[in-house]
Amino acid sequence: MLSLELLAPAKDLECGQAAIDCGADAVYIGAPRFGAREAAGNAIADIEKLAAYAHRMWARVYATVNTLLRDDELAEAERLCRQLHQAGVDGLIIQDVGLLECDLPPLPLIASTQMHNHSAERVAFWEKVGFSRAILARELDLDQIRAIRTATSIELEVFIHGALCVSMSGQCSLSYAMGGRSGNRGQCAQPCRRLYCLQDAAGATLVRDKHLLSLRDLNLTAELRELIESGVTSFKIEGRLKNKAYVMNVVGHYRRKLDAVLAEVGGRRASSGTTTLGFEPDPDKTFNRGYTTYFLHGRGAAVASPDSPKHVGESVGRVVDVRRDSFALEAAAPLHSGDGLSFFGRDQELHGTVVNQIDGTAVFPEKLGGIERGLRVFRNHDHAFVNQVMRSRNQRRIGVNLRLRESATGFRLEASDEDGVTASSEIESQHAWADQPAQARLVFERQLAKLGASEFCASRVELDLPRMPHVPLATLNGLRRGLVEELRRQRARLLPVRVVTHAPQGSHLNDAPFPERDLSFLGNVLNQKAASFYRRHGVGRIEPAAESGLDMHGRKVMTTRTCIKYEMGLCPRDPGDPPRRCPAEPWFLVDDEGRRLRLDFRCQQGDCVMEIVYL
Repeated sequence: MLSLELLAPAKDLECGQAAIDCGADAVYIGAPRFGAREAAGNAIADIEKLAAYAHRMWARVYATVNTLLRDDELAEAERLCRQLHQAGVDGLIIQDVGLLECDLPPLPLIASTQMHNHSAERVAFWEKVGFSRAILARELDLDQIRAIRTATSIELEVFIHGALCVSMSGQCSLSYAMGGRSGNRGQCAQPCRRLYCLQDAAGATLVRDKHLLSLRDLNLTAELRELIESGVTSFKIEGRLKNKAYVMNVVGHYRRKLDAVLAEVGGRRASSGTTTLGFEPDPDKTFNRGYTTYFLHGRGAAVASPDSPKHVGESVGRVVDVRRDSFALEAAAPLHSGDGLSFFGRDQELHGTVVNQIDGTAVFPEKLGGIERGLRVFRNHDHAFVNQVMRSRNQRRIGVNLRLRESATGFRLEASDEDGVTASSEIESQHAWADQPAQARLVFERQLAKLGASEFCASRVELDLPRMPHVPLATLNGLRRGLVEELRRQRARLLPVRVVTHAPQGSHLNDAPFPERDLSFLGNVLNQKAASFYRRHGVGRIEPAAESGLDMHGRKVMTTRTCIKYEMGLCPRDPGDPPRRCPAEPWFLVDDEGRRLRLDFRCQQGDCVMEIVYL
């Protein structure tokens, strides 16, 4: 059966364990250094604890070492990879090909989405030089994913939920150009979430103070089956900076949805156990910027979120009256004390407050400033829901069939779990027969099924006995505890280990040609080992990465399939009826510090894109 993986983010050990409890088949977590989220690094000891916790369920842990590396950092990064291997991780997510020239441990390598995995030729190349998996570019459509699947046998991982980068992955230098903080070094300042004014060639303002590069969040709940049929095997939730409640909620949501699809297509989850949640998942209740399927079905509905890059939340109604210390909504408010409220003020910016008290339609907020009649109010923090999630007791259990038999000196309890792992435990006991066999049978079945707080649950208890014996409860309990420990040992011994089909440092064993002959700074070559790698694979001209200290003025710092012209209804491919006149180009984005970005629209070049040049 097809094995499919639900992959969750882990900000830290606690988030990772919660993700496993809620049904994740794998988690990805930041190493102490060199992760693409600098603020989400974790100690090796915590990663080791997470790996041990996940492996009970045969779930996996992948560590991120996916920044560009300077020459003086390569030795430390190599040592770090070995420490991660010793800690028990199941794979390394990397971006810098200089690591392929190092002596890496025998772990599966995962090509970070920052490696610009946007074409069949590129992904096929990574497979040839040792990668076991590629994380595909977020902006791909289904046809492009199918083409990659047809051309490769490498595992394909896609993002299915969470924040989107407006730039093609790994091809953004905007943050570095504007302030020296590189996304490829884990330090993105998110200039795409800033306010901009849009001006035409004559300097006329077309749009004033909007978040013109900010995107909605991805939500592919309804597309899971199509992705499976396209050849995707790992379904990734974005969010290594998200909190525990977010991770639990979103993982719980996708676990249920993916299980339903698996039942239809005949696949199986990539780890063990069944999760019982103590809450009802609802992704709308935790952070999101509104949703989009991005370009999975091609260019269609709007993908931008220009009004705010923050979590606006669910609409709770319009304000019909404002009093000295409260306001009234048009209907009874579905609110509670502690809820967070948001609203767009006269300045068109998003503002917020907290609910102190509710009395029918009257809401008593912590701050009343800016709330006026006619204003639409949203709830961006559902206090009761988040409390329910955080207090929930989520149980993930591995089904086990138990059989009790007589042995020469007592009794033997045998187990076979849902993965086919078997174990047994024996205990010496005199054979004395029960005076009330029917009652004894009920006691046996009940006591043996009590697997307590362990990761196992009894699917079936079979008493393979000629007669019902009299056995003290302490004896039965000891037999059961011994079985649980032995089953754990057997599962640890039989833990599936990924076979590395190519030596991680095996790139020097072949001369497979890289799909490009020349690399600009967008090739992200920051060290000499990376340069040597590309030269061996046929690349002639190599420009160093932006982070080497390039002057970025006049350079293209972003390429994106998101098009401001399209979002404004001015796409020349779809002129509308009647057609709208397009203001004179080039257009410019201007931020609140006066910095200017030129927009170049490549509307007639195959798959149209928008390029941003830093001036």
